[in-house]
Amino acid sequence: MLPAGELAPKAETRAPVQAKQPQQAEQAQQPRAPQQPRRGPQSKPRQQPPQPEQPKPQPPREQRQRPRKDEARGVERVVLVTGFDPFGGERLNPSWEICQRLPREIAGLRVETCRVPCEFRRAIEVVAEAIERHRPALVISLGQAGGRTHMSVERVAINVDDARIDDNAGGKPIDEPIAANGPAGYFATLPIKAMTLAMREAGAPAEVSNTAGTFVCNHLMYGVLHFLAGSGNPARAGFIHVPYAAEQVTGKPGIASLSLDTMVAGVQAAIAAAAAREQDVAAAEGRLD
Repeated sequence: MLPAGELAPKAETRAPVQAKQPQQAEQAQQPRAPQQPRRGPQSKPRQQPPQPEQPKPQPPREQRQRPRKDEARGVERVVLVTGFDPFGGERLNPSWEICQRLPREIAGLRVETCRVPCEFRRAIEVVAEAIERHRPALVISLGQAGGRTHMSVERVAINVDDARIDDNAGGKPIDEPIAANGPAGYFATLPIKAMTLAMREAGAPAEVSNTAGTFVCNHLMYGVLHFLAGSGNPARAGFIHVPYAAEQVTGKPGIASLSLDTMVAGVQAAIAAAAAREQDVAAAEGRLD
């Protein structure tokens, strides 16, 4: 019994179900074919999915061009060679004279040159701009070291400016750091011993040097390596000091010099050696003094 106050649900009245005729029952059991959607007056035909492209025929293996190693590193097949303006009362600087005599290509590298003012700070700025413009794989800076008897491939640059004479802008820093927060020094990232050996084989007297001085040459070597390290640029860089050219010591007996032709041959050999290898050779090039 329902509690008082609740009404019993009304019984539903349904129409009697008529039995299906055999033919109708047979039709009901057959599945209906799906109806095609009607297209309106503005409906567009369905686009076919994109077909995969057919692979293009590949050239024979011997004709395929492999990506160049330096391009994969984000640099070009370029060597940037820099040389300085004359300084200290000289009328020429052999480092720039060498640059002007280099061929347009050495060991598969396009040769780009840059003339550098013999000025603190400005020297680094000029070469940094050239690096960003040419994206070289190698940067080899040249500088005059009057009085040396050999072409000197520098091992290290130190973080100090200590000028004995004025630069070409009248600057004369004394005991000043090149980079206030930079490391004490940078080693060249070129194979300096392999370069030295190649220069000798080319007929140029050459040596590994452990001091680039404290004037603008050391300043530039340190500045270039510091710039490359700070920017993440994978280019390899270093510095070569060259003696006076023979033209500079005319009438000055007893002062060492080399012909420009000899020094050009030495620089070409050094570039070729640097392009050929990243790891240096194990050769005794140390000094006792």
